[in-house]
Amino acid sequence: MAITMYGIPNCDTIKKAKKWLENENQAYQFHDYRKDGVNAELVSTFCQHLGWENVLNKRGTTYRQLSQEQKDSLNEQNAIALLVEQPAMIKRPILLVDGQYHLGFKAQQYADIFA
Repeated sequence: MAITMYGIPNCDTIKKAKKWLENENQAYQFHDYRKDGVNAELVSTFCQHLGWENVLNKRGTTYRQLSQEQKDSLNEQNAIALLVEQPAMIKRPILLVDGQYHLGFKAQQYADIFA
């Protein structure tokens, strides 16, 4: 089973998700947006599978710092460009398991994925 987790290492949700995978002895690769990078192709793939509105983290500080005009004019194209520029705005974690994308972390959700 090929597992890749995408995110930033200092995120609390990422830490919980990593711990869950390690406790379940699930080997995974971690793609750190800051070290490994983010490009339009990767973000587009996330958006195709999960929907751009789901991928965009509206709860984070980075999003809240956008102007109202920027928020009002968001669409898939400029959201992708914004997410590439500001990877902290990508909702975390994104988990890729055998070609299937999953967003966020809840213990029950992961239990269902790996059942």
